[in-house]
Amino acid sequence: MKRLLAFWAAVLLLQTIPAQEEKDTLLVGYTTAPPFIVENNGVAQGINVWLWERVAKDLDLEYRMVPMSFSPMLDSLKAGSIDISINPLTITSERSKLMEFTHSFYASNATIAVAEQSSFQKLLQFIQGFFSLNFLKGLLVLLGIIILFGLVGWYFERKANPEHFRGGIKGIWDGLWWSAVTLTTVGYGDKAPKSGYGKVAALILMFTGLLFISGLTASIASSLTVNQLSSNPDSFNEFKDRAVGSVNNTGSIQFLRAHFFKNVKGFDNVSVGLNSLKNNRIEAFVYDEPILQYRIQTDSTLGTISILPIKFDVQFYAFGLAKDKVALEQAISQRILEIIETEEWRIVLNEYGLTEI
Repeated sequence: MKRLLAFWAAVLLLQTIPAQEEKDTLLVGYTTAPPFIVENNGVAQGINVWLWERVAKDLDLEYRMVPMSFSPMLDSLKAGSIDISINPLTITSERSKLMEFTHSFYASNATIAVAEQSSFQKLLQFIQGFFSLNFLKGLLVLLGIIILFGLVGWYFERKANPEHFRGGIKGIWDGLWWSAVTLTTVGYGDKAPKSGYGKVAALILMFTGLLFISGLTASIASSLTVNQLSSNPDSFNEFKDRAVGSVNNTGSIQFLRAHFFKNVKGFDNVSVGLNSLKNNRIEAFVYDEPILQYRIQTDSTLGTISILPIKFDVQFYAFGLAKDKVALEQAISQRILEIIETEEWRIVLNEYGLTEI
């Protein structure tokens, strides 16, 4: 009887060992986010993978990598279906309510990517600047001044100066020619007033010309400048009325909506968003600068996309853990701090073209 009881006790013990091992195996969720997580032939690599492998080795952690999409990964982490995400998650107050964060291992910022315009598009915008409403209004006023002073000049000079201002229709043309030449300060000298009233009209026309031509030039320059800003804006606020994209459920898209961007479109990942930008479905794509830079540099199809020198929304990256993994988070955070203080960490960042802020 004792032998039988011992036998069944041994069987039960053997059955519980695999279950205990499976329970202790951490489920590590991740999704591609180059250069932090790069997947080559189904194998995860990159800065975060290197960091996690070092931490897991030092803490003797058993784990299993679980590839996931970004949004399902966050949902699984919040629900406790996975234990940890090694993606470069931005620490936010809302996320901190639903998950634990390790100590930050990298600080970054958001930036704006735009599609470069072709030479033909730039030429069209330049030409359109001359047909703006302000320019057309100025042109009409200019023609009105020329006609008015041309008729006045001809009226006063047609008898006193018939050599320069002939009678009839030809004389009116003489007056318009003289008015245009005087207004634009060209001053050919082929026609000049001789009567007192004609000279007074000429003085008024010359001073009016100086003021008006200066204003018209400024209007044209302003119109061209506005068009140039529209194609190559350097201000964050330039994009608030435009179609702007970012990745769903990220700190970047939350930032855009919190700062009153009116037309924000969410995408499942960076690749889809950048391709939409390349195909002119959106006018700008906002996301983390190191991820955008790496993606554009390594993807030859994105050669028409460039990053503007705009930096905002400083972000601190960390690993995320399920809410009940407080003790594990503290152990991982301590090890992360020790690793990022080493020269080896700086070498790894440099290999992927990154530097610490």
